[in-house]
Amino acid sequence: MSVIKHHAKLETNVFLLAVGILLTVVTGGLVEIVPLFTIENTIEKVDGVRPYSPLEQAGRNIYVREGCYLCHSQMVRPFKDEVERYGHYSLAAESKYDHPFQWGSKRTGPDLARVGGKYTNDWHVRHLINPRDVVPESVMPGYPHLKRKLAFNDVEAHLKTLRGVGVPYTDEQIGNAKADLLAQANPDTTETSDVAKRYPKARLGDIDGNAAEVTEMDALVAYLQVLGTFVDFTTVKPEKVAR
Repeated sequence: MSVIKHHAKLETNVFLLAVGILLTVVTGGLVEIVPLFTIENTIEKVDGVRPYSPLEQAGRNIYVREGCYLCHSQMVRPFKDEVERYGHYSLAAESKYDHPFQWGSKRTGPDLARVGGKYTNDWHVRHLINPRDVVPESVMPGYPHLKRKLAFNDVEAHLKTLRGVGVPYTDEQIGNAKADLLAQANPDTTETSDVAKRYPKARLGDIDGNAAEVTEMDALVAYLQVLGTFVDFTTVKPEKVAR
C-alpha cells in the first residue's frame, strides 16, 4: 500500500523507476524461462511427422514466395470453435521441420493447417487459377502463372541446406531428390515404390493435367495436400480445449 500511496515519487525518480522496470523485467523473464528447465522437450513426441518430399518442399517454397502466409495461417488454436471448424489443434511437432514455420495470427482466408485431403487436386488447381470459380465470394488473387515449368536443378543442394539446420534428410534422400520429385509428379512413367517408402503419405500423381512436365502448380498442390496428414490424431491423447 505504501508503494501505491507514494507512486508519484517512484515515477518521478529516474533511478527508482529504472530499478522498478528492471525488477519487473527480471521477474517476468524468470516466470517464463524457469519452467522450461523442468521439462525435457517443448515439442510433443508424436509419430508420423517426416521431412517434406522434394516436390512438397518445392511447393512450400512457392507458397512462401507467393506470400500465401500473409492471408492464411497454419495454426489451429486450442479453442472449441477453432477445433470444431478446422480439426485437432496444431501441435508444435507438426512444424518442427518447417523453416520458417507458418504459424501466425492473420487470416483473410481460412487456416490451412488441416487442408490436406479436404479437396481434390482439380479443386485446388481451379482455385489457384481463378478462386472465384469455386468460391464466388473469394477475394484471393489468381495464380495462373503457376502452370509454368518448375525449376528444380538445385533440389539436392536445398535438401542439404535444410539438413544443416536440423531437418533429418538422409544421404539416400538427398541423392535421389530429383528422381523422387519426378516420380511423385509422374507416377505413370517412373517407379514410385522408393519415393513412397522414403516419404509415407506422399500424394502421387500428375496434378495439373500436364504430364509432359512438372509445373509449379504440381508442387504447390502437392504441398497443400499433405498439410495436416502426417499425424494420426486418433492415437493422440486429446486435451481439453478452452471455450
